[in-house]
Amino acid sequence: MIRALAVCALLAGPAAAQEFSALARIDPVSSRIADAGQGLGITLALSQTVPYRVFTLDDPMRLIVDFQEVDFGGLIPADLWRPGLASDVSFGVLRPGWSRLVVTLAQPLQVAQAGLAVDAKTGAAVLSLQLTPTDTAGFAASAGAPDAEDLPQATLTAPAPRSAPLVVAIDPGHGGVDPGALRGSVHEADLMLQLGIELADAINRGGEMRAVLTRDSDTFVSLEGRMTIARAAGAGVMLSLHADALDDDVTRGASVYTLSPEGEDRSAQRMAERHERGDLLAGLDLTGQDDRVATVLMDMARADTAPQSDRLADALIAGLRDSGATVNSRPRREERLAVLNAADFPSVLLEAGFLSNAADRAALSTTAGRAPLVAGITEALRDWAAAEATRAPLRRQ
Repeated sequence: MIRALAVCALLAGPAAAQEFSALARIDPVSSRIADAGQGLGITLALSQTVPYRVFTLDDPMRLIVDFQEVDFGGLIPADLWRPGLASDVSFGVLRPGWSRLVVTLAQPLQVAQAGLAVDAKTGAAVLSLQLTPTDTAGFAASAGAPDAEDLPQATLTAPAPRSAPLVVAIDPGHGGVDPGALRGSVHEADLMLQLGIELADAINRGGEMRAVLTRDSDTFVSLEGRMTIARAAGAGVMLSLHADALDDDVTRGASVYTLSPEGEDRSAQRMAERHERGDLLAGLDLTGQDDRVATVLMDMARADTAPQSDRLADALIAGLRDSGATVNSRPRREERLAVLNAADFPSVLLEAGFLSNAADRAALSTTAGRAPLVAGITEALRDWAAAEATRAPLRRQ
């Protein structure tokens, strides 16, 4: 069965941090649902990024796109739709918090590519889907709604403490209704979960550090929930794992992101607005404090953790090169990514490769192919922790 597909802004390459201050709207001028070559192309220009999922249903054959949440008010199908392989289009509210687009198909089609391109300055996004022909039996076999309508609760699993070593929060991106980037039958969420589990195992076998996973199964965990799990485990560092996908098939190799300086003030303010006060900084209860106080305290904490994140990013690039992992030609990057908002511990986002590149995709799909990444990351974390210990005490559980 084709899994529900979902993508958020920070998971589609360089992007603005997520902000859901209002419902996303569709620009009909830049959007279309029409035949493209031998298949069907769907392009939806969104005013801001939203999670989404895609699946197919049979009898009649339909493509379903669920959004959380898009305002279709004022639109009619003719604004977006050109008849052809799509014989009908409808949209509206599915239930509170969710909207649905239904595309009735004139013949069996399968989702070949799905992706979200985001404007780093404005936060606007373009959702692109490409459907290609399949046969009736293949369509029927893959059709079906997601197994669960409700989002599963986040869980926290961790090995037993070993005399309070440095806790490394490993955050496999996406999961559940949010499988991330897609190329054929390969899903980013699945690969990053496997990489995360293998990395956690390697770290825990070493004995010098302790790894905790923000998810250990195919479940959805919110961005805020991931940080809360890390804090509950006493994490001293957080590593978020992703795999990028581009329109070209040439770009490849790992890269490491840290929070851009221009995003730090906005991050502190957004965290103050969206989190419970007691969950903003580990070990510090901000209950009763206003946003200005919380923001100042987070800025003070980030004055220490931001340089630590920069040094960790550099160490990861060096470690990956030493282990023989493929590294991108421009491996060191900065963006306003929501998962890097935490002020009280260093955090980086590792793009382990590009699913749009055949060689990267093949390497990320096997244990042997992921082994250089696991070895390089583990060694880099060990070297970084040792170096940071000589600068200032790292937070222990």
